[in-house]
Amino acid sequence: MNSVTKSMRLQIAVFGRTNTGKSSLINLLTAQNVSITSPLPGTTTDTVEKAMEFAPIGPVVLLDTAGLDDSTTLGSERIQRALKVFDRADVAILLTTPGVWGDTEELVVQKARQHKIKLIAAVNQCDLYPGGREFAEQIRARADQVICCSCQGESAHESTVKLVREALLKVLPENFMQSPPLLGDLLRPGDLAVMVVPIDLQAPRGRLILPQVQAIRDALDHNAMILTMKEDRYAELLPRLSPQPALVVCDSQVVKMVVDNTPENIPCTTFSVLFSRLKGDTGIFMQGCQAISSLRDGDCILIAEACTHHPTCEDIGRIKIPRLLSKVTGKELQFEFAPGRDFPEDLQKYALIVHCGSCMLNRQETLWRINCALEAKVPITNYGMTISYCQGVLEKVLVPQ
Repeated sequence: MNSVTKSMRLQIAVFGRTNTGKSSLINLLTAQNVSITSPLPGTTTDTVEKAMEFAPIGPVVLLDTAGLDDSTTLGSERIQRALKVFDRADVAILLTTPGVWGDTEELVVQKARQHKIKLIAAVNQCDLYPGGREFAEQIRARADQVICCSCQGESAHESTVKLVREALLKVLPENFMQSPPLLGDLLRPGDLAVMVVPIDLQAPRGRLILPQVQAIRDALDHNAMILTMKEDRYAELLPRLSPQPALVVCDSQVVKMVVDNTPENIPCTTFSVLFSRLKGDTGIFMQGCQAISSLRDGDCILIAEACTHHPTCEDIGRIKIPRLLSKVTGKELQFEFAPGRDFPEDLQKYALIVHCGSCMLNRQETLWRINCALEAKVPITNYGMTISYCQGVLEKVLVPQ
């Protein structure tokens, strides 16, 4: 609980054919035996993740993927899972060896360009092959950075780590070192922010949920004061506060009550709206909400939730939002659910996508899902903005962009 969440780390994915040294590179960068290495092809079957601090870049997640030329019985499925990693990768490393460049490598180049992420081509074992460095020059136009490295032997450790670090610093996404604001830009030093946090059946025992924790931390980072309370005390305590809060942030499930009890001169928003600008696109989500009024009988709505959990009787994604949409529209609607990373490739059948707040996804994966919806011409919004729209208060909880 004291480490940076994976969703806020730079996600670095390593791709390549079987036995090119992908797992060896991961082990070398982490100085640990994170991935199993073997001369047998297809040793890595599912993506292996390792979080680490990679100075001076900061917190990262290394993703070791299965070989893209895996010809074993389950090879095709492993390749598809490996390519799925592009959805969340911020940077891709393509590992190859001198003289090896074909359709497999070009597929990685194509995927990197499709996802608009930077690609580092790492030529392994350059020192063992005549003409290795010349080969690296030949492929320079196929990647944003090309390095020659060696993934085995203690003598190669320091130089390879240095080369990878330098290449990463040159291709870091523009928004990584300075990510979009959560709420710090809405507060001045010394301002009071009130957080309204329900404690219901879905609240984890003994702690707050991730969006609430991150909002509190961001406010503290900007030298604001925080007052956190349950929703049943809000109407009573707000008039007694001096100074009055500069911002009120609430859970979407109590947004109607909070808006009704907040004076017009006090800005009010929700954790979902804040996360829509941190991870997604508030404008696109706003447009997605407008599609709710156009839903018709028989329309199918996709509910996408990134985290994995057993739904409760009052689950927001599986119970509350479907019930709310059916009530507000008065239509007979169909609902399908996509938990975790099981986001459908074909979105054409859906009239609307309602996504969770993406606290467990990084910004890259959230934006990729939004882009997929836009390409399929399917409206997309998120949980909290859907609730606020259905309760008629969305305009009141939007914050300046």
